[in-house]
Amino acid sequence: MTVAVPNASTKQDERRALGVACGAHALHDGYTDLVYVMLPIWQAEFGLGFAALGLMKTVFSGTLAGFQIPAGFLAERFGAAAVLALGTALAGLGYVFAGLSGGVITLVVALFIGGLGASTQHPLASSLIAHAFSGKRSLKALGTYNFAGDIGKMTVPATGALLILALPWRDALMLLGALGAIAAVAIFLLIPRLGDAVVASDKKKDEIRAAGAVNAYAFPLLLSVGVIDSATRMAFLTFLPFVLTAKGASLQTVGLALTLVFAGGAVGKLVCAFIGARIGAVATVWLTEAVTAIGIVALLPLPLEAAMVLLPVVGIALNGTSSVLYGSVPALVEPQRRQRAFSIFYTGTIGAGAISPAIYGALGDAVGIPMALTVVAAAVLVTLPITFILRPALPK
Repeated sequence: MTVAVPNASTKQDERRALGVACGAHALHDGYTDLVYVMLPIWQAEFGLGFAALGLMKTVFSGTLAGFQIPAGFLAERFGAAAVLALGTALAGLGYVFAGLSGGVITLVVALFIGGLGASTQHPLASSLIAHAFSGKRSLKALGTYNFAGDIGKMTVPATGALLILALPWRDALMLLGALGAIAAVAIFLLIPRLGDAVVASDKKKDEIRAAGAVNAYAFPLLLSVGVIDSATRMAFLTFLPFVLTAKGASLQTVGLALTLVFAGGAVGKLVCAFIGARIGAVATVWLTEAVTAIGIVALLPLPLEAAMVLLPVVGIALNGTSSVLYGSVPALVEPQRRQRAFSIFYTGTIGAGAISPAIYGALGDAVGIPMALTVVAAAVLVTLPITFILRPALPK
Protein backbone atom coordinates (compact mmCIF):
# COMPACT_ATOMS: atom_id res chain seq x y z
CA MET A 1 0.00 0.00 0.00
CA THR A 2 1.57 3.25 -1.08
CA VAL A 3 1.17 6.50 0.78
CA ALA A 4 -1.23 8.96 -0.84
CA VAL A 5 0.08 12.41 -1.57
CA PRO A 6 -2.59 15.11 -1.17
CA ASN A 7 -3.74 16.73 -4.35
CA ALA A 8 -3.86 20.15 -2.73
CA SER A 9 -2.25 21.10 0.56
CA THR A 10 -4.23 23.99 1.98
CA LYS A 11 -7.27 26.14 1.40
CA GLN A 12 -4.90 28.99 0.63
CA ASP A 13 -3.34 26.94 -2.16
CA GLU A 14 -6.81 26.27 -3.55
CA ARG A 15 -7.70 29.96 -3.56
CA ARG A 16 -4.41 30.91 -5.17
CA ALA A 17 -4.75 28.18 -7.80
CA LEU A 18 -8.28 29.24 -8.69
CA GLY A 19 -7.35 32.95 -8.70
CA VAL A 20 -4.30 32.45 -10.93
CA ALA A 21 -6.14 30.14 -13.32
CA CYS A 22 -9.20 32.39 -13.62
CA GLY A 23 -7.07 35.50 -14.07
CA ALA A 24 -4.94 33.83 -16.74
CA HIS A 25 -8.04 32.53 -18.52
CA ALA A 26 -9.70 35.94 -18.55
CA LEU A 27 -6.59 37.70 -19.88
CA HIS A 28 -5.70 35.11 -22.52
CA ASP A 29 -9.26 34.73 -23.83
CA GLY A 30 -9.54 38.51 -23.85
CA TYR A 31 -6.34 38.75 -25.91
CA THR A 32 -7.74 36.15 -28.32
CA ASP A 33 -10.96 38.09 -28.96
CA LEU A 34 -9.20 41.48 -29.03
CA VAL A 35 -8.20 40.56 -32.58
CA TYR A 36 -11.84 41.05 -33.64
CA VAL A 37 -11.75 44.67 -32.44
CA MET A 38 -8.55 45.32 -34.36
CA LEU A 39 -9.54 43.84 -37.73
CA PRO A 40 -11.39 46.94 -39.06
CA ILE A 41 -8.52 49.15 -37.89
CA TRP A 42 -5.90 46.98 -39.58
CA GLN A 43 -8.02 46.89 -42.72
CA ALA A 44 -7.98 50.67 -42.94
CA GLU A 45 -4.32 50.98 -41.87
CA PHE A 46 -2.82 48.39 -44.22
CA GLY A 47 -5.44 48.21 -47.00
CA LEU A 48 -6.26 44.56 -46.38
CA GLY A 49 -8.99 42.48 -48.02
CA PHE A 50 -11.29 40.14 -46.14
CA ALA A 51 -9.18 37.08 -46.97
CA ALA A 52 -6.12 38.73 -45.41
CA LEU A 53 -8.15 39.76 -42.37
CA GLY A 54 -9.34 36.18 -41.97
CA LEU A 55 -5.72 35.08 -42.13
CA MET A 56 -4.89 37.43 -39.26
CA LYS A 57 -7.38 35.70 -37.00
CA THR A 58 -6.34 32.27 -38.24
CA VAL A 59 -2.69 32.95 -37.43
CA PHE A 60 -3.49 33.78 -33.81
CA SER A 61 -6.14 31.10 -33.21
CA GLY A 62 -4.38 28.43 -35.25
CA THR A 63 -1.12 28.94 -33.38
CA LEU A 64 -3.01 28.87 -30.09
CA ALA A 65 -4.66 25.56 -30.98
CA GLY A 66 -1.62 23.93 -32.53
CA PHE A 67 0.90 24.56 -29.76
CA GLN A 68 -1.18 23.46 -26.77
CA ILE A 69 0.24 19.93 -26.82
CA PRO A 70 3.87 21.14 -26.93
CA ALA A 71 3.00 23.50 -24.07
CA GLY A 72 1.91 20.51 -22.01
CA PHE A 73 5.20 18.71 -22.72
CA LEU A 74 7.20 21.81 -21.78
CA ALA A 75 5.31 22.12 -18.50
CA GLU A 76 6.14 18.51 -17.66
CA ARG A 77 9.83 19.33 -18.10
CA PHE A 78 10.12 22.87 -16.72
CA GLY A 79 7.04 23.20 -14.49
CA ALA A 80 3.64 24.77 -15.06
CA ALA A 81 4.51 28.01 -13.25
CA ALA A 82 7.42 28.89 -15.54
CA VAL A 83 5.68 27.89 -18.77
CA LEU A 84 2.37 29.62 -17.96
CA ALA A 85 4.16 32.79 -16.88
CA LEU A 86 6.33 32.77 -20.01
CA GLY A 87 3.28 32.16 -22.19
CA THR A 88 1.43 35.07 -20.62
CA ALA A 89 4.42 37.33 -21.19
CA LEU A 90 4.64 36.19 -24.84
CA ALA A 91 0.90 36.79 -25.36
CA GLY A 92 1.33 40.35 -24.13
CA LEU A 93 4.55 40.79 -26.09
CA GLY A 94 2.68 39.83 -29.25
CA TYR A 95 0.41 42.84 -28.82
CA VAL A 96 3.37 45.08 -28.03
CA PHE A 97 4.96 43.99 -31.30
CA ALA A 98 1.63 44.48 -33.09
CA GLY A 99 1.63 48.07 -31.87
CA LEU A 100 5.16 48.51 -33.21
CA SER A 101 4.47 46.77 -36.54
CA GLY A 102 5.22 48.70 -39.68
CA GLY A 103 3.61 46.35 -42.16
CA VAL A 104 1.55 43.23 -42.68
CA ILE A 105 4.44 40.78 -42.33
CA THR A 106 5.54 42.11 -38.95
CA LEU A 107 1.91 42.15 -37.83
CA VAL A 108 1.54 38.48 -38.76
CA VAL A 109 4.71 37.67 -36.81
CA ALA A 110 3.32 39.57 -33.83
CA LEU A 111 0.07 37.59 -33.97
CA PHE A 112 2.03 34.36 -34.18
CA ILE A 113 3.95 35.31 -31.03
CA GLY A 114 0.70 36.19 -29.28
CA GLY A 115 -0.93 32.91 -30.27
CA LEU A 116 2.16 30.98 -29.21
CA GLY A 117 1.98 32.53 -25.75
CA ALA A 118 -1.78 32.01 -25.49
CA SER A 119 -1.38 28.29 -26.26
CA THR A 120 -0.04 27.68 -22.75
CA GLN A 121 -3.08 28.83 -20.82
CA HIS A 122 -5.83 26.26 -21.35
CA PRO A 123 -3.92 23.04 -20.61
CA LEU A 124 -1.82 24.43 -17.76
CA ALA A 125 -4.45 26.48 -15.94
CA SER A 126 -6.98 23.63 -16.19
CA SER A 127 -4.41 21.16 -14.89
CA LEU A 128 -3.56 23.53 -12.03
CA ILE A 129 -7.19 23.52 -10.88
CA ALA A 130 -7.45 19.76 -11.28
CA HIS A 131 -4.43 19.36 -8.99
CA ALA A 132 -5.74 21.83 -6.43
CA PHE A 133 -9.29 20.49 -6.21
CA SER A 134 -10.58 16.94 -6.21
CA GLY A 135 -13.84 15.17 -6.97
CA LYS A 136 -16.97 17.27 -7.37
CA ARG A 137 -15.13 20.33 -6.08
CA SER A 138 -12.84 20.06 -9.11
CA LEU A 139 -15.86 20.15 -11.44
CA LYS A 140 -17.19 23.29 -9.72
CA ALA A 141 -13.79 24.97 -9.80
CA LEU A 142 -13.29 24.18 -13.49
CA GLY A 143 -16.76 25.61 -14.20
CA THR A 144 -15.76 28.82 -12.43
CA TYR A 145 -12.54 28.88 -14.45
CA ASN A 146 -14.51 28.34 -17.66
CA PHE A 147 -16.82 31.23 -16.75
CA ALA A 148 -13.82 33.51 -16.15
CA GLY A 149 -12.78 33.11 -19.77
CA ASP A 150 -16.08 34.59 -20.93
CA ILE A 151 -15.59 37.52 -18.57
CA GLY A 152 -12.26 38.18 -20.27
CA LYS A 153 -13.84 37.94 -23.70
CA MET A 154 -16.20 40.75 -22.71
CA THR A 155 -13.87 43.02 -20.74
CA VAL A 156 -10.53 43.00 -22.59
CA PRO A 157 -11.92 43.79 -26.08
CA ALA A 158 -14.21 46.42 -24.54
CA THR A 159 -11.25 47.95 -22.73
CA GLY A 160 -9.28 47.95 -25.96
CA ALA A 161 -12.10 49.69 -27.80
CA LEU A 162 -12.31 52.38 -25.11
CA LEU A 163 -8.54 52.91 -25.10
CA ILE A 164 -8.55 53.38 -28.86
CA LEU A 165 -11.03 56.23 -28.43
CA ALA A 166 -8.48 58.05 -26.24
CA LEU A 167 -5.16 56.86 -27.72
CA PRO A 168 -3.70 55.90 -31.10
CA TRP A 169 -4.34 52.22 -31.69
CA ARG A 170 -0.64 51.39 -31.54
CA ASP A 171 -0.28 52.93 -28.09
CA ALA A 172 -3.44 51.20 -26.90
CA LEU A 173 -2.13 47.79 -28.00
CA MET A 174 1.26 48.33 -26.38
CA LEU A 175 -0.45 49.33 -23.15
CA LEU A 176 -2.62 46.22 -23.18
CA GLY A 177 0.38 44.11 -24.11
CA ALA A 178 2.35 45.45 -21.14
CA LEU A 179 -0.44 44.08 -18.94
CA GLY A 180 0.69 40.61 -20.00
CA ALA A 181 4.17 41.17 -18.58
CA ILE A 182 2.71 42.32 -15.25
CA ALA A 183 0.37 39.33 -15.18
CA ALA A 184 3.26 36.98 -15.99
CA VAL A 185 5.19 38.13 -12.92
CA ALA A 186 2.09 37.77 -10.75
CA ILE A 187 1.42 34.26 -12.09
CA PHE A 188 4.97 33.10 -11.42
CA LEU A 189 4.95 34.47 -7.89
CA LEU A 190 1.43 33.47 -6.87
CA ILE A 191 0.92 30.09 -8.50
CA PRO A 192 1.02 27.36 -5.82
CA ARG A 193 3.64 24.67 -6.39
CA LEU A 194 1.34 21.70 -5.94
CA GLY A 195 3.49 19.25 -7.85
CA ASP A 196 2.71 18.07 -11.33
CA ALA A 197 3.19 14.38 -10.56
CA VAL A 198 0.80 13.38 -7.82
CA VAL A 199 1.15 9.85 -6.44
CA ALA A 200 -2.12 8.14 -5.62
CA SER A 201 -2.68 5.32 -3.16
CA ASP A 202 -3.13 1.74 -4.35
CA LYS A 203 -6.79 1.97 -3.37
CA LYS A 204 -7.31 5.10 -5.46
CA LYS A 205 -5.56 3.50 -8.43
CA ASP A 206 -7.83 0.48 -8.13
CA GLU A 207 -10.86 2.79 -8.12
CA ILE A 208 -9.60 4.54 -11.24
CA ARG A 209 -9.06 1.25 -13.04
CA ALA A 210 -12.45 -0.06 -11.96
CA ALA A 211 -14.07 3.05 -13.38
CA GLY A 212 -12.31 2.54 -16.67
CA ALA A 213 -10.24 5.68 -16.21
CA VAL A 214 -6.99 4.15 -17.40
CA ASN A 215 -8.63 2.09 -20.12
CA ALA A 216 -7.74 3.08 -23.63
CA TYR A 217 -11.27 4.02 -24.61
CA ALA A 218 -12.34 6.42 -21.85
CA PHE A 219 -10.43 9.60 -22.61
CA PRO A 220 -10.70 9.28 -26.43
CA LEU A 221 -14.47 8.86 -26.12
CA LEU A 222 -14.73 11.93 -23.90
CA LEU A 223 -12.64 13.82 -26.44
CA SER A 224 -15.01 12.71 -29.21
CA VAL A 225 -17.94 14.12 -27.23
CA GLY A 226 -16.04 17.40 -26.83
CA VAL A 227 -15.23 17.53 -30.53
CA ILE A 228 -18.85 16.97 -31.55
CA ASP A 229 -20.09 19.48 -28.98
CA SER A 230 -17.62 22.17 -30.10
CA ALA A 231 -18.23 21.55 -33.80
CA THR A 232 -22.01 21.79 -33.50
CA ARG A 233 -21.79 24.87 -31.27
CA MET A 234 -19.73 26.81 -33.81
CA ALA A 235 -21.92 25.60 -36.69
CA PHE A 236 -25.03 26.84 -34.89
CA LEU A 237 -23.47 30.25 -34.27
CA THR A 238 -22.48 30.45 -37.93
CA PHE A 239 -26.03 29.81 -39.15
CA LEU A 240 -27.94 31.75 -36.47
CA PRO A 241 -27.62 35.25 -38.04
CA PHE A 242 -29.03 33.95 -41.32
CA VAL A 243 -31.93 32.19 -39.59
CA LEU A 244 -32.84 35.40 -37.77
CA THR A 245 -32.43 37.55 -40.89
CA ALA A 246 -34.88 35.26 -42.67
CA LYS A 247 -37.36 35.99 -39.87
CA GLY A 248 -36.99 39.72 -40.53
CA ALA A 249 -34.31 40.62 -37.96
CA SER A 250 -32.29 43.78 -38.51
CA LEU A 251 -28.52 43.90 -38.08
CA GLN A 252 -28.97 45.40 -34.61
CA THR A 253 -31.39 42.61 -33.66
CA VAL A 254 -28.93 39.98 -34.84
CA GLY A 255 -26.26 41.60 -32.67
CA LEU A 256 -28.61 41.54 -29.69
CA ALA A 257 -29.45 37.91 -30.38
CA LEU A 258 -25.80 36.90 -30.37
CA THR A 259 -25.30 38.82 -27.14
CA LEU A 260 -28.19 36.88 -25.58
CA VAL A 261 -26.64 33.59 -26.68
CA PHE A 262 -23.20 34.55 -25.35
CA ALA A 263 -24.62 35.82 -22.06
CA GLY A 264 -26.58 32.62 -21.64
CA GLY A 265 -23.45 30.66 -22.53
CA ALA A 266 -21.40 32.41 -19.85
CA VAL A 267 -24.07 31.60 -17.25
CA GLY A 268 -24.30 28.03 -18.55
CA LYS A 269 -20.59 27.41 -18.10
CA LEU A 270 -20.85 28.28 -14.43
CA VAL A 271 -24.27 26.87 -13.59
CA CYS A 272 -23.91 23.56 -15.43
CA ALA A 273 -20.69 22.77 -13.59
CA PHE A 274 -22.56 23.03 -10.30
CA ILE A 275 -25.45 21.00 -11.72
CA GLY A 276 -22.96 18.37 -12.81
CA ALA A 277 -21.54 18.20 -9.31
CA ARG A 278 -25.07 17.69 -7.99
CA ILE A 279 -26.61 15.17 -10.44
CA GLY A 280 -23.53 13.75 -12.14
CA ALA A 281 -21.70 14.40 -15.40
CA VAL A 282 -23.69 11.97 -17.56
CA ALA A 283 -27.10 13.27 -16.49
CA THR A 284 -25.96 16.86 -17.02
CA VAL A 285 -24.57 16.17 -20.50
CA TRP A 286 -27.79 14.42 -21.47
CA LEU A 287 -29.80 17.38 -20.15
CA THR A 288 -27.73 20.09 -21.87
CA GLU A 289 -27.37 18.27 -25.18
CA ALA A 290 -31.08 17.38 -25.31
CA VAL A 291 -32.05 21.00 -24.61
CA THR A 292 -29.54 22.18 -27.23
CA ALA A 293 -30.95 19.87 -29.92
CA ILE A 294 -34.58 20.68 -29.10
CA GLY A 295 -33.81 24.40 -28.90
CA ILE A 296 -32.08 24.45 -32.30
CA VAL A 297 -34.98 22.67 -34.01
CA ALA A 298 -37.55 24.84 -32.19
CA LEU A 299 -35.90 28.04 -33.42
CA LEU A 300 -36.64 27.22 -37.04
CA PRO A 301 -40.47 27.61 -37.04
CA LEU A 302 -40.73 30.19 -34.23
CA PRO A 303 -41.44 33.85 -35.00
CA LEU A 304 -38.64 36.32 -34.30
CA GLU A 305 -39.91 37.51 -30.92
CA ALA A 306 -40.32 33.98 -29.54
CA ALA A 307 -36.91 33.00 -30.94
CA MET A 308 -35.27 35.88 -29.09
CA VAL A 309 -36.81 34.68 -25.83
CA LEU A 310 -35.53 31.15 -26.44
CA LEU A 311 -31.96 32.13 -27.34
CA PRO A 312 -30.60 32.62 -23.77
CA VAL A 313 -31.86 29.15 -22.84
CA VAL A 314 -30.17 27.69 -25.93
CA GLY A 315 -27.00 29.57 -24.97
CA ILE A 316 -27.01 28.08 -21.47
CA ALA A 317 -27.32 24.53 -22.81
CA LEU A 318 -25.05 25.16 -25.80
CA ASN A 319 -22.05 26.22 -23.70
CA GLY A 320 -22.90 24.50 -20.43
CA THR A 321 -21.84 21.09 -21.70
CA SER A 322 -18.25 22.26 -22.10
CA SER A 323 -17.75 22.86 -18.38
CA VAL A 324 -18.93 19.34 -17.57
CA LEU A 325 -16.68 17.82 -20.23
CA TYR A 326 -13.57 19.75 -19.20
CA GLY A 327 -14.37 19.02 -15.57
CA SER A 328 -14.52 15.30 -16.31
CA VAL A 329 -10.99 15.07 -17.73
CA PRO A 330 -9.31 14.65 -14.30
CA ALA A 331 -11.52 11.64 -13.58
CA LEU A 332 -10.31 9.82 -16.69
CA VAL A 333 -6.55 10.24 -16.47
CA GLU A 334 -3.98 9.74 -13.77
CA PRO A 335 -2.74 12.97 -12.10
CA GLN A 336 0.70 13.00 -13.68
CA ARG A 337 -0.85 12.88 -17.17
CA ARG A 338 -3.40 15.67 -16.72
CA GLN A 339 -1.44 18.50 -18.34
CA ARG A 340 -0.94 16.38 -21.44
CA ALA A 341 -4.58 15.27 -21.40
CA PHE A 342 -5.91 18.81 -21.11
CA SER A 343 -3.62 19.97 -23.92
CA ILE A 344 -4.94 17.21 -26.21
CA PHE A 345 -8.54 17.88 -25.18
CA TYR A 346 -8.36 21.62 -25.83
CA THR A 347 -6.52 21.11 -29.12
CA GLY A 348 -9.22 18.74 -30.34
CA THR A 349 -12.18 20.86 -29.29
CA ILE A 350 -10.76 24.19 -30.47
CA GLY A 351 -9.64 22.63 -33.73
CA ALA A 352 -13.08 21.13 -34.30
CA GLY A 353 -14.68 24.49 -33.64
CA ALA A 354 -12.39 26.11 -36.20
CA ILE A 355 -13.03 23.55 -38.95
CA SER A 356 -16.75 22.89 -38.51
CA PRO A 357 -18.15 26.17 -39.92
CA ALA A 358 -16.55 25.40 -43.29
CA ILE A 359 -17.89 21.84 -43.33
CA TYR A 360 -21.40 22.75 -42.21
CA GLY A 361 -21.30 25.80 -44.47
CA ALA A 362 -20.80 23.54 -47.48
CA LEU A 363 -23.74 21.45 -46.23
CA GLY A 364 -25.82 24.63 -45.96
CA ASP A 365 -25.00 25.51 -49.56
CA ALA A 366 -26.10 22.04 -50.65
CA VAL A 367 -29.33 21.54 -48.69
CA GLY A 368 -30.23 24.95 -47.26
CA ILE A 369 -29.84 26.40 -43.78
CA PRO A 370 -32.95 24.86 -42.16
CA MET A 371 -31.95 21.33 -43.16
CA ALA A 372 -28.30 21.99 -42.22
CA LEU A 373 -29.37 23.16 -38.75
CA THR A 374 -31.50 20.03 -38.40
CA VAL A 375 -28.37 17.99 -39.12
CA VAL A 376 -26.52 20.05 -36.49
CA ALA A 377 -29.23 19.20 -33.95
CA ALA A 378 -29.03 15.51 -34.87
CA ALA A 379 -25.24 15.58 -34.50
CA VAL A 380 -25.65 16.94 -30.98
CA LEU A 381 -27.65 13.84 -30.06
CA VAL A 382 -24.80 11.58 -31.19
CA THR A 383 -23.06 12.52 -27.93
CA LEU A 384 -25.78 10.81 -25.84
CA PRO A 385 -24.93 7.15 -26.55
CA ILE A 386 -21.21 7.96 -26.22
CA THR A 387 -21.67 9.43 -22.76
CA PHE A 388 -23.82 6.44 -21.83
CA ILE A 389 -20.91 4.14 -22.69
CA LEU A 390 -18.67 6.38 -20.55
CA ARG A 391 -21.08 6.33 -17.61
CA PRO A 392 -18.96 3.98 -15.43
CA ALA A 393 -15.93 6.25 -15.82
CA LEU A 394 -17.51 9.69 -15.45
CA PRO A 395 -18.25 11.35 -12.08
CA LYS A 396 -21.60 10.34 -10.59
